Amino acid sequence: MDFQLVASGLQFPEGPIIMADGSVILVEIQRRTLSRVTPNGKRETIAELGGGPNGAAIGPDGCVYVCNNGGMSFVTRPDGSTAPHGVPDDYKTGSIQRVNPSSGKVEVVYDRCDDVKLNGPNDIVFDAHGGFWFTDLGKVREDKIDQGALYYARADGSKIVRAPVPLITPNGVGLSPDGKVVWVSETYTSRVWGYDIAAPGQIAIQNDIWTPGRVLGPLPGYQLLDSLAVEAGGKVCVATIVNGGITAFDPNGGIEHFPSPDSLTTNICFGGADMRDAWITCSGRGELYRVRWPRPGLRLNYNG
Repeated sequence: MDFQLVASGLQFPEGPIIMADGSVILVEIQRRTLSRVTPNGKRETIAELGGGPNGAAIGPDGCVYVCNNGGMSFVTRPDGSTAPHGVPDDYKTGSIQRVNPSSGKVEVVYDRCDDVKLNGPNDIVFDAHGGFWFTDLGKVREDKIDQGALYYARADGSKIVRAPVPLITPNGVGLSPDGKVVWVSETYTSRVWGYDIAAPGQIAIQNDIWTPGRVLGPLPGYQLLDSLAVEAGGKVCVATIVNGGITAFDPNGGIEHFPSPDSLTTNICFGGADMRDAWITCSGRGELYRVRWPRPGLRLNYNG
């Protein structure tokens, strides 16, 4: 697979969104911004978000909805790459932010669900009804890991609910082509869960309490999963850390791995006329790449 470098010098990029003009909107967690990468590779700041902007998606109103994890500390590894490490001293809470990409105006839509604060929102996907699913990975500290969660919310700020499913470090989230299954990747278990959707924001609870959804994986050895995107044919493509690249999980069985230039590969999104252009964030190296994918990706409900 031919990885074509689009931009470098980014500060831990994630959450890429391909726009109609060929630019890519993404977050830079370490820089704490929502940024735009133009087709010629130039980086521009759309908005200063603070905290730790993570996953991002275009909503039905044309705004960018950002999962802000509240902030991360970073270290430089021996090979010169960057990696998250711990929680910064100024961390308070996570949030869902709405950003007008034209004006740069930033609003907080949610920072809690009922009386429970959001710890570390991570990834987001909109359904055809205008609501969105998002993961809260939580925070990883030296002596404990927060319990993760899957949420569903309305874009206007009127409703947020927590899905009644147990998750450990939930990261990526996406929908099946028919919109009837929500897929969630778990970072530290290298598993992908698939939950049937009974109604907008409502998981169909299974009778078996041990397996509330279908399971893809886990991967062999020590591999970690990050964010995901779904192919038009239903395969779930998950950014893979340690064994850097993209792992495509077939819901009917089978796994493919596509190596990337970075062991800390974090995101993939699809675009282009035939939806076979894939943009991949190699966050440790601070780079954005484009590749031709072997199959078309799924077009999102509110494309850029």
